[in-house]
Amino acid sequence: MRGGNVVLSVTCTKCKSNPSVYYRPYSGERLCNECFNETLLKRVKKTINKYKMFEYNSRIAIGVSGGKDSLTLLRLLHEIESKRPDAELVAVCIDEGVTGYRDEALRLAEKNCRILDVEMHVTSFKELFNETMDEIAARDRELGTCSFCGVLRRRALNEAARQVDADRLATGHNLDDMAQSVLMNILRGDINRVEAFNPGGRALEGYVRRVKPLCEVPEKETTMYAYLNGLEFQNIPCPYAHEAMRSDVRRFLNQMEVKRPGTKSIVYQTGLKIRSNRRDGVLGKCRICGNPTPGEICRVCELTGAGTE
Repeated sequence: MRGGNVVLSVTCTKCKSNPSVYYRPYSGERLCNECFNETLLKRVKKTINKYKMFEYNSRIAIGVSGGKDSLTLLRLLHEIESKRPDAELVAVCIDEGVTGYRDEALRLAEKNCRILDVEMHVTSFKELFNETMDEIAARDRELGTCSFCGVLRRRALNEAARQVDADRLATGHNLDDMAQSVLMNILRGDINRVEAFNPGGRALEGYVRRVKPLCEVPEKETTMYAYLNGLEFQNIPCPYAHEAMRSDVRRFLNQMEVKRPGTKSIVYQTGLKIRSNRRDGVLGKCRICGNPTPGEICRVCELTGAGTE
């Protein structure tokens, strides 16, 4: 069977004893529940080590949205870091202010954090930017809703990580997300954004180093992990998601992956190659808020109109 579908009649190709429940078209593996979990955990550990994402005593803020990716990351990091007695985990959640959507997500995030005994902190757009996402969406603007949300959410996550004194911020970006970002920036002609493709992040004054431990895990596998391990997660999309260019790129890459398994990984690796041939740009400080930016004013201050009154 194709496309990461559930398979019940074939023996696991790894342990050769249990019935398989998952087929990986890009590797040809058919895996049982136990072997699937084991291989996913091993891949995430390898990614963490490859990019030297954490120290032995890191205080790691995990961006938890209530969706399958962030909750899978929460569970995997809890399993990995629980073996490091000096490491700490804390969940940071952002309430963008999307009525009927974020409310459920925060409830599910709180439930999963409680099960794992991980402390959780919530920060809102309203308290940081004086506007909810619903209010931004309702006003006249040139840019799409998702353009605002993406910029403000990144800043909000960093502020939340700083508030809890974290030295790392781990987000649930999976392989699909990373490949989509590569292709979107190429389509926009925005090669200067390639620094965002670094899964291990980089140290910037005023910013908590952001890492992406799931960057080599396909979205279908984070979904499968969540189902196999009984994680209750939000599965309805944001009501503004249809406005984003990312939705079109996602559909295209999904179609290509079905026809040519491994396409997403190739696109992602291409982004890393582009980045390896460039040096990280020198960043200054925004003259309004003091956060790192390549220009005089950061994108957040541009979008929120800070300093224009």
